[in-house]
Amino acid sequence: MNRPTRNDMGVVVSRYLSGFGNEHATEALPGALPVGQNSPQKVPYGLYAEQLSGTAFTAPRHANRRSWLYRIRPAALHGAFAPCAHPHFHNRFEELPTPPDQMRWSPFPLPDAPADFVDGIFTIAGNGSAAAQAGCGLYVYACNRPMQDRFFYDADGELVIVPQQGRLRIATELGVLEIEPQQIALVPRGLRFRVELPDGTARGYVGENFGAPLRLPELGPIGSNSLANPRDFEAPAAAYEDIEGEFELIAKFQGALWSAPIDHSPLDVVAWHGSNAPYRYDLRRFNTIGSISYDHPDPSIFTVLTSPSDTPGTANIDFVIFPPRWLVAEHTFRPPWFHRNVMSEFMGLIHGEYDAKDAGAGGGFVPGGISLHNCMSGHGPDAVSHAKAIATNTSRPQHITDTMAFMFESRYVIHPVRQALESPQRQRDYQQCWQGLRKHFDPRQR
Repeated sequence: MNRPTRNDMGVVVSRYLSGFGNEHATEALPGALPVGQNSPQKVPYGLYAEQLSGTAFTAPRHANRRSWLYRIRPAALHGAFAPCAHPHFHNRFEELPTPPDQMRWSPFPLPDAPADFVDGIFTIAGNGSAAAQAGCGLYVYACNRPMQDRFFYDADGELVIVPQQGRLRIATELGVLEIEPQQIALVPRGLRFRVELPDGTARGYVGENFGAPLRLPELGPIGSNSLANPRDFEAPAAAYEDIEGEFELIAKFQGALWSAPIDHSPLDVVAWHGSNAPYRYDLRRFNTIGSISYDHPDPSIFTVLTSPSDTPGTANIDFVIFPPRWLVAEHTFRPPWFHRNVMSEFMGLIHGEYDAKDAGAGGGFVPGGISLHNCMSGHGPDAVSHAKAIATNTSRPQHITDTMAFMFESRYVIHPVRQALESPQRQRDYQQCWQGLRKHFDPRQR
């Protein structure tokens, strides 16, 4: 069995189990996992057996996600929940009419007052709802203190946490995930966790998926390899806390936050096995593919994870990245072309510069920033990037380095909320970045 190791100070050191969606088995004490039976009458070490289901019981075997947890106390053991006010974290996605404008935001600042991960979440946009089991919530976070004596879980959806600045140590019921910028964490719906800040401050993005659990996309004619490889996703080895005291358990349920007292750490799972687990993934391990002759392939070739909808080939939400890569297509406009989509695109920049947007144009698309291009809103490279691409000698390969951008893409219109639309970070002159695109048409010259 895989067990966490401990240093001389007795602190759990993270270890990982590889393979997305795999049936993992891990124990922090020898013999804590029952053999041959999931819920024996008497569990080793006096533990309780509990199943955490991420899909319906009758979901097909290949899509079924569930894990058996062997824990010190069952998850039912806590006080009553009461509403918990939060000024910026909500799912009121239709507060104002959604304009068809292209939109962009500058990075949100780190807080002045003490704020942990939950305190520091700020709703930008979203669609659908947890009640409808479709759509997504899209947020930024900025925090300057660890979560102290409190824990969080999201009953509405699974979370994709995308650091942009500062590392996160995410202690979950199933073990510890340590992530840095250019890595992501995937936290299943309902899993309890606490976020610590090894660097003192942190900032980044969060995508909340209300629909079908995220999975690796099908590769079709690409074949059996490329894009994100299952073996590069890492689940944590079991690591438990046996701590009593006065703690707070915060739940996100049906778009609102609730708080309950709890007299022990809920991160008390001594052993677990199953496929419903948190994962981390290093975006730098993505195996990028592209054209080696001409033309620019569709951006679907950059999909890391997808939540399928009831329409084949159309995603409830996709998580897509634009990492370092070689461009070699000849006689081709190499950056993303001008386009209008039935899908809506929420984009962020983790590191470096995005090749279709100049960092200084119209306020700039810089690390920590956001852009939103909704259904059928025309967008593409700004005037500076267009001129640069037109002048490129495409007989030579071009190596894009020192960059990492990402996109949450959804079949549903993404509605920015009032606080985002009225935020001082919103670049209200964003459209100016295209105004330098001049008419070159001359019917007398081919």
